[in-house]
Amino acid sequence: MIEQDSEIVFNKRVAADTFFLGLRSPRIVAEAKPGQFVMLRVGRGMDPLLRRPFSICGVRDDDLVLILYRVVGRGTTIMCDVRGGESLSVLGPLGSGFEMPHKGEKPILVAGGMGIAPLIFLASTIEPGSFRFLAGFGSGEEIVATDEVGLSGIDLSISTDDGSAGHRGLVTELLENRLAGFNGNINPVVFACGPLEMLKGVAAMTANKDVQCQVSLEASMACGLGACQGCAIRRSSEQAIAYYHVCQDGPVFDVNALDWERL
Repeated sequence: MIEQDSEIVFNKRVAADTFFLGLRSPRIVAEAKPGQFVMLRVGRGMDPLLRRPFSICGVRDDDLVLILYRVVGRGTTIMCDVRGGESLSVLGPLGSGFEMPHKGEKPILVAGGMGIAPLIFLASTIEPGSFRFLAGFGSGEEIVATDEVGLSGIDLSISTDDGSAGHRGLVTELLENRLAGFNGNINPVVFACGPLEMLKGVAAMTANKDVQCQVSLEASMACGLGACQGCAIRRSSEQAIAYYHVCQDGPVFDVNALDWERL
């Protein structure tokens, strides 16, 4: 884990209220793995007091940490105004990442909204052409073009809630159609990140089809280190200990490790 002030190389808008941030931090780049996150201090001094957690969206040129974020509150409103040449205090990389797909498996990446960020990082480390990427958004104006964030030439399917682009409906419907198309000779494995209700749908679907699945949970975190105990979630009833902490034990979990009825 590294804490340092990192130079902002760029901070550009890539979709409605959505920005792509590049921070120069070769030490964090050297350690970062898909699925991990960083904690950013977005303001000067002690205001805002708490750091904000952000999934690592990727790395570039051996020295840039890439962050994709949407403006949803005071902290991210402050962030969207920072400019190249300024700096932000970064703590990371934190948490556990994805277990990479094994030989013979067919990865399916399923993103809901800003859940696309850690999956972009994952996709950049998987052999091109070996995976399928499914991404759901509220509307067409919210779609993050993957080539804008350094990921191009992939098999990408889009859904939108309002039907303004791609499939009209939920990204879980795209997943259901994709899984239905596999025969017994193909071994799919699902990686998912997004809103909780979406992940519950993915968990139920993969359980019914006996498909391996890893999920990256989104959670409010005050410290990112397990000290505040604010991101506790219930383990599966088969686990000896009752709770995980998303920041330490996750944010990536095997789908069978969690108690989905109590999340």
